[in-house]
Amino acid sequence: MEGRKGTKKLQELLEIQRAVQAQWEAERIFELDADTGPEPQEKYMVTFPYPYMNGQLHLGHVFSLSKNEFAIGFERLRGKPGPFGLHCMPIQAVSQSAPHPLPQDEEEEAAAEPAESVDPNTVNKAKGKRSKAAAKSGGASHQWDIMRTMGLTDAQIRLFTSPAHWLRHFPPLCVRDLKSLGVKVDWRRSFITTDANPYYDAFVRWHFFRLRDSGRVKFGKRYTVFSPRDQQPCMDHDRSSGEGVGPQEYTLIKIELAAPTATAAKALSAFDLPKGARVFLVAGTLRPETMYGQTNCWIHPDINYLVVPTASTGDAAAAVEYLVCTRRSARNMLYQGILADSETLESIESPARRRLRGADLIGCPARAPLTPYERVYVLPMMTIKETKGTGVVTSVPSDAPDDFVALQDLRQKAALRDKFGVTMDMLLDPLPIIDIPELGDLAAVTLAKEMKIQSQNDREKLDLVKERVYKLGFYDGVLKVGEFAGSRVQDVKKRVQQQLVDTRQAIVYMEPEKEWYLDYGDPGWKAIARRALEQLNTFSEEVQNNFAATLEWLVEHACSRSFGLGTRLPWDPQYLIESLSDSTVYMAYYTVCHLLHKDLYGMQPGELGVTPDQMTPDVWDYIFCLSDRPPVRDRHPLPPSLEAMERMRAEFSYWYPVDLRTSGKDLVPNHLTYYLYNHCSVWADRPDLWPRAVRVNGHVLLNGEKMSKSTGNFLTLEDAIEKFSADGLRLALADAGDGVEDANFVEKMADSSLLRLYQFAEWVKEMAAACAAGQLRSGDWNDFSDPAFAAEIDAIIGQAYDFYAKMLYKEVVKTGVFELMAARDRYMQLCADSGLHSGLIIRYIEVQLVIMSPLCPHISDHLWRNVLNKPSSILRERWPVPSSPELNQTLLDELRYLFDSCHEFRLRADKFLGRQKSKEPVQPTHGAIWVVKSFPAWQAAILDVLKKLQAENGGQLPDNKTIAMRVQSLSELKGKAAKKAMPFVAMVKEQPEKYLSTKKGLVDELRVLRSNADYLRRTLKLESLTIDLADNSPTPLPEEGTPGQPLIFYSAEPSLPVTLINPVPSNGLFSLQSAIFAGDSVAILESRLRRATRGIPADGSLKLSRFVGGAAAARSVPKPVADTVSEFAALPAGAVFQLDAEQRTVFVVDQNGGAKHWASQLAYWLDGKAA
Repeated sequence: MEGRKGTKKLQELLEIQRAVQAQWEAERIFELDADTGPEPQEKYMVTFPYPYMNGQLHLGHVFSLSKNEFAIGFERLRGKPGPFGLHCMPIQAVSQSAPHPLPQDEEEEAAAEPAESVDPNTVNKAKGKRSKAAAKSGGASHQWDIMRTMGLTDAQIRLFTSPAHWLRHFPPLCVRDLKSLGVKVDWRRSFITTDANPYYDAFVRWHFFRLRDSGRVKFGKRYTVFSPRDQQPCMDHDRSSGEGVGPQEYTLIKIELAAPTATAAKALSAFDLPKGARVFLVAGTLRPETMYGQTNCWIHPDINYLVVPTASTGDAAAAVEYLVCTRRSARNMLYQGILADSETLESIESPARRRLRGADLIGCPARAPLTPYERVYVLPMMTIKETKGTGVVTSVPSDAPDDFVALQDLRQKAALRDKFGVTMDMLLDPLPIIDIPELGDLAAVTLAKEMKIQSQNDREKLDLVKERVYKLGFYDGVLKVGEFAGSRVQDVKKRVQQQLVDTRQAIVYMEPEKEWYLDYGDPGWKAIARRALEQLNTFSEEVQNNFAATLEWLVEHACSRSFGLGTRLPWDPQYLIESLSDSTVYMAYYTVCHLLHKDLYGMQPGELGVTPDQMTPDVWDYIFCLSDRPPVRDRHPLPPSLEAMERMRAEFSYWYPVDLRTSGKDLVPNHLTYYLYNHCSVWADRPDLWPRAVRVNGHVLLNGEKMSKSTGNFLTLEDAIEKFSADGLRLALADAGDGVEDANFVEKMADSSLLRLYQFAEWVKEMAAACAAGQLRSGDWNDFSDPAFAAEIDAIIGQAYDFYAKMLYKEVVKTGVFELMAARDRYMQLCADSGLHSGLIIRYIEVQLVIMSPLCPHISDHLWRNVLNKPSSILRERWPVPSSPELNQTLLDELRYLFDSCHEFRLRADKFLGRQKSKEPVQPTHGAIWVVKSFPAWQAAILDVLKKLQAENGGQLPDNKTIAMRVQSLSELKGKAAKKAMPFVAMVKEQPEKYLSTKKGLVDELRVLRSNADYLRRTLKLESLTIDLADNSPTPLPEEGTPGQPLIFYSAEPSLPVTLINPVPSNGLFSLQSAIFAGDSVAILESRLRRATRGIPADGSLKLSRFVGGAAAARSVPKPVADTVSEFAALPAGAVFQLDAEQRTVFVVDQNGGAKHWASQLAYWLDGKAA
C-alpha cells in the first residue's frame, strides 16, 4: 500500500480512541452482573474461541472476533446486556519446539501420512490445508525462527522452554491489543485454562466426571494421530503442524520382487534374509479399485529404504515376508502390529541399521496384484518424498495423470533411461479399467493430452487434471474389468480392498493406540446432538449441512494423553485431558469465574473467598443447575457458604445458555461439533441451556492474498490499530465479508474508512456549532426535502436493524453507514438554497452515531458525549425509534423519482453537448421539463395486453413470441409505433412493477419537480428552468414521453452582463457581474446572486434597485444608501428583464408590461445591514 502523505487525521482518531477507552475503563462500562430483579432484562451472552497463546493476535484472529463484538454492540442497543469474556490457552507443541530448532524431518508431529491422492469420499471442505502455526510462520522452518520474527531475542526465546512462560508472556499482550481495539470484554471474566489455574482445573474435573457418569468416556483401542516425539496421541490443537489432519486409512499394496537384477540381488544379499523369503515393495494407496491397471512401480533412486520382516501369520508353511519401505512408514507399521515382534522402535531408528538404496532396485521385474501384466518393472521417480507414504508408489497411468506423464518422460528422454538402465520394453502401456462418461476409459491419458501437459513440471495443470479424474472416477466411474466389472467405483472400493486383504496381497494400516476416548459415535448421543443442531441458528444452510455431515461421520475422539498441559483425568491421573476435550463447556465457567478468582491464573481468590478445593463436583452441580439441593456442610472440604453458591448459581442461571458463539469454519468438524455434543450431554434434561446460535466465517485474505510474513503480506492487531485506528480497522473488518467464503481485508478500504470517519467527525462538529449559533433554520418542516429526509432515516433504521440481526455486517456498512450518509448528502443538496433544518440535522446525527456505534464505538461515543453533550455513553443508548409509526413509502418513491429523473436529465444534457459540432460546445442555459400524465395510445394498448397476459399466466409474462402474436393485431400500432412495439415490451419486462403495477398515482410528478425546481436548476447548471404538463405545451413535443419519465429539452440562450454595486460602506458585499437572459424575473436574479455570494441569506432582506437617473446616474460615484434614497428605485417583484442585443443594453420592465427602465447596472444591499 502506498505511503500516506500525513498522519494528522490518524493521530487525532488515535487520541480520541485512547481518551474514550480511558473513560470506559473508569466507568467500568463493560462489567456486568446478573440481573436478579423480579423482571430481569433479557440478556445476550457471546463467546469466542480465543487463539492459543503462541504469539500476538493478528488480522485472522480479530476478523472472527469482530463478529462477536459487533453482535454484542447491537444487542446492547436492544437493551440486552451481555458479557464477553477472555480465556487463554497454551499449545504444547510450540513450547516444546521453541528451544529446539531441529531438522524438519525430526520435527514432524504426526506419524499418519496423507496418501498419494485425496479420497473424494473423505474430503471435508471445512478443513484447512495448512496448520495455523504454518500459516503464521510465513516460511520460517522452526518455532525459534517464528519467534525471532516477533522481535524476541534468543535469550528471551529460551525462557519459552517452560509452557508457563507462554502464559505469562502472551496473554498480557493479547489483553493490551484487545483493549486497544475497544472490545467489550468484562475483563473480570478472564482466565487461563489447564491446571495452571486451580479453579478451572476443578471445573474440568467436574465436567469429565459428568461425562463418565453418563457413559460418554470409554477406554480402548482406536485410531488416532500419534506423536513419535512424545510417544502419545496428538490432537489437532496440540500440533505445530498438520492441524485438521485425521488418521487416514489406506491400503498397502504388496508388489513382490520376481527376479531381482544382479545389482538388486547383491544389495539384498547383505541383509542375510532366510532362504525362501519373499520381498515386497509396499505402496500406499487410497484407490485399491485401480490396481487392475498397474503397469509399473515407482521408487526414488536416492532414498535409503529399510527391509523389515512382517508379523507371523500362524502358518508354519508360509514363507517369511519382508517389506521394503521408508524408515518413517516402518515406524508407523510397528505401532499397529504389522511388523515382526523382533522389531522395536530402537531397531528401526538405529543409525547402524542396514539400508537398501532405491537405485539398486530399478529395473527389477515384479508381480503386482490384479493387473493382467505378468511382470511390471521398478522405475525411477524423482518426486517421491521420504516423508510421505511408504516411499513406494504404484503406477496406474490410465487413471493417474502423474503416472502417465512420468512414463511419457521416460519414453521421450533417452538420456534419462540410460542413466538408470531402463529399457523401452519396461515401459508398459496404460490399461483401460474404469469407464467415465465424460472422459472414456483412459481418463488420465485423455485429459493430459487435452491440457497439453508436456512434463512432470507442469504442476498446475497436473493438479487440475488429477482432481477432475479422481472426482469423476469415484462418483461416475464404472469398473470395466475383474470380478466387479459393471459396478460403480464408489460401490466396490471397499470390496476390492477387502479382497486384496483377504488374499494377503494388501495390508490396511492406520495409527492405533489404547487410550481414553469420547464415544461421539454412540447412536444415543448422536440423536441428542441432532436435536441440539435442530434448534441451533447457524445463519447459513451450508454451515447447517456441514454440522449435519460431521454428525454423520464423527465417531470416537481421543481425550487423553500421557503428558503435557491440561487437567488430569480425575479417575485415572496418569492421563491428561487433551485440549479439544476440555474446552467444550468452559463457556459456563465465564459466568462465575469473576467471583472465584481476581486474576487470570486463579492465584488470587475472588470476592466470595472460595478456595479451589471447595469447588467439588457436587458444588459445581448446584451452581450449574444440575441439582436443586446445595451440598451439605458437614463434610470435608467444607463447601462454600450457601450465600456464595446462590450468588454463583444466580449468575449462571441468568447468563446461560450461550446466545452466540463465533468461529472460523475450520472448527465445525471438531470443536464446534464437540461443543454441541458436550452441552447436550451435561445438560441432557435442559434443552433450554443448549447453545442457541453459532456464526461461522471464512478465513480472511489481506489485499486479496493469503497472509504471509515471508512476503510481507501480514498484519498483527497491534500494527493494524496503529495504522488505521481502532474504528477505521473495525469498519474495514465489517466491510470485509460475512459468509463462509474467504473474506478480503483491503488496506485501501481501511484507509478510506479512517478518512471517512475523520471527515464525518469534522462535519458533526461544524453542524453542532451551527445549530448552537442559530445558523440553521428551525420551526416547521418544508413541504418536501425535510419529510423526505426523515423518511429516508426511518427506512434505513429498519434496514440496518434487520442486517444487524442477521449478522450481515457488510450490508450494515453499506446501508447504515454509506447509504445513510448519502441520504444526508442528498438532503444538503436539496436544501442548498433554503438551508438545513436544525432539528432534522441533529436527528440524523444521533441516528447515524447510534447505528454506527457497534462498528465504530470510539468516534461515536466521543461525538455523542463531547459534541452533542449527551450525559452518558452512547453504549448505554437504545436502538433509534422511527419518527413515524408508519414508513412513508410515498415520500421515498417521490425522492427516488426525483433523483432518477435528475440522472436522466444529466444524460440528456450530455447528448445536447454531443450534438454540437463545435470544438467548444455551448453549455445549455435554459431547460423545459414536461411531465407526461398518460401513455401514448399505442403504449397504453400494449400495456392492457400485457396485463391480461400476466393475469392469464399466473402473474408472469409469457415469452416474446406469445406476446408478439397478441400485440401485432392492435389497431393502435400504425407507422413508427409498430416498429417500437417490441422494444417497448422489452422495457416493460425489465421493470414490470413500474409499468404493470395496479397502484396508481403514488408520485405526483409535477408537484415533486416544482417543489425542487431550485435544486434541479442548480444541479443542472441552468439559468432558467420551466416545469409543466406536456398537455400544456403550446407546440407538439418532438418526442413521446411516458408517465414516470419526464422529458427535458435544453437550449443555449443569449445573455448580457449586468453590473451590481453595493452602496453600503464597510461590508462584505462587493461589486459583481451577473448574466441576464431575456425574460428573467427579479426572483431569478435574486436566486442567482445567492448562489454567487454566500453572504446573502434567503430571508427577504436582499434589496435590488435601479438607478433613477439611468446610465448617467450610474456613472457617478455612489453615495451611502441613507443619503441617496431618492437616487434608487426598488425593482418590483413582478418585473422582468429585456435585452437589446444591438445596443448591448439590459432593461427592466415593470409588472404587467409597464414602464421600461435602463438596468445594465443595478444596486444591491441587505436592508440596512452589512453582510
